[in-house]
Amino acid sequence: MLKRFFKNNRCLIVIFCIMIILSSCFSGIVAYSVSNYNGITIVIDPGHGGRDGGSVGVNGTIEKEINLKYAQVLKERLVRSGYRVELTRKTDDGLYSEFASNKKMSDMRARFNIIQNTNPNLVISIHMNSFGSPSAKGALTYYRNGDEASKRCADLIQASLNTYCDAPTRQGKVGDYYILNCSYYTSILIECGFISNPEEERLLNTKEYCEKFVEAVYSGILLYFGNSNDYV
Repeated sequence: MLKRFFKNNRCLIVIFCIMIILSSCFSGIVAYSVSNYNGITIVIDPGHGGRDGGSVGVNGTIEKEINLKYAQVLKERLVRSGYRVELTRKTDDGLYSEFASNKKMSDMRARFNIIQNTNPNLVISIHMNSFGSPSAKGALTYYRNGDEASKRCADLIQASLNTYCDAPTRQGKVGDYYILNCSYYTSILIECGFISNPEEERLLNTKEYCEKFVEAVYSGILLYFGNSNDYV
């Protein structure tokens, strides 16, 4: 009788075993994610999106697209190291309401709401730079005027970019940007490079440089949280 039961219900038994295995795998992933969390939350803000494409490179690079790419790679690097990371936008779409008369302001307010709801230890906005002269090059990191925590973070990341990515300066710069001024959270804005410079635009679009750039930013973040009591 038992033999007949197994014969008639072989498919059900196989499915049941697969469910047990999958359940064990997913529970392991959840347990690892929780135990790996280091207590630090970061919001990464890929600039522009949707109708707002941002700058266009001399060889056709669209800023909103490469901003998102760098933000996603940075997120992956941070998550692997135990950080909780939230992106303000995860797709090509903008965050504005289609019914808003001022879509730029609608988009910015949506980003502000995400930052407020996430309650992060750090906000990083990712952009690409553009200038009339094609010779301008190099990454620049900006912070809110008068905010010492943001300045310290920007300086550490800029110094790391200077060391590993040949950035033009070792210190951050004061920037008057909405994303820096909209909240009291430690906030920086990184212009990753000039897509108006043909050589730098080509470099920024390579996987190897993107990974090296992200590693430099990550090193600066490690130094900031290793030397800061602002997040505890």
